Amino acid sequence: MNKKQILFLCTGNACRSQMAEGWARHIHGDKFQVNSAGIIKQGLDKRAEQVMAEAGVNISGQWSKTIDDLPSQDFDLVLTLCDSAKESCPYFPGRITRLHKGFDDPPGLAMGATDEERALMPYRRVRDEIKEFVKGLPDILE
Repeated sequence: MNKKQILFLCTGNACRSQMAEGWARHIHGDKFQVNSAGIIKQGLDKRAEQVMAEAGVNISGQWSKTIDDLPSQDFDLVLTLCDSAKESCPYFPGRITRLHKGFDDPPGLAMGATDEERALMPYRRVRDEIKEFVKGLPDILE
């Protein structure tokens, strides 16, 4: 059985796309081959790693990459998770479904937080929103 190939794309492949990749592997790893990438590499966001671990999903082995770093570009579904990635999304040849589902930017929302707990609040909210979206991936691909 060939697994459907899914790519989560965000600007820096640091937070939202990394969370989506982690959730998709955790929830649908038996159904899909998932990757994430960015337009640029910004490194894995430590707070994203922390809040995913709180939810029982280890993304510490993931790393920030661009599309050129991926072994295959034969995707069935490309999901952009931020407006910048949607606007900058490269062309993929073939029959690929491209969808956009924008999520708030946790690092941007955490700027100016008065303490670490407040800084983590937007990360947790967006983590949970991404989880709910990822749960519906089988319906999107049918």
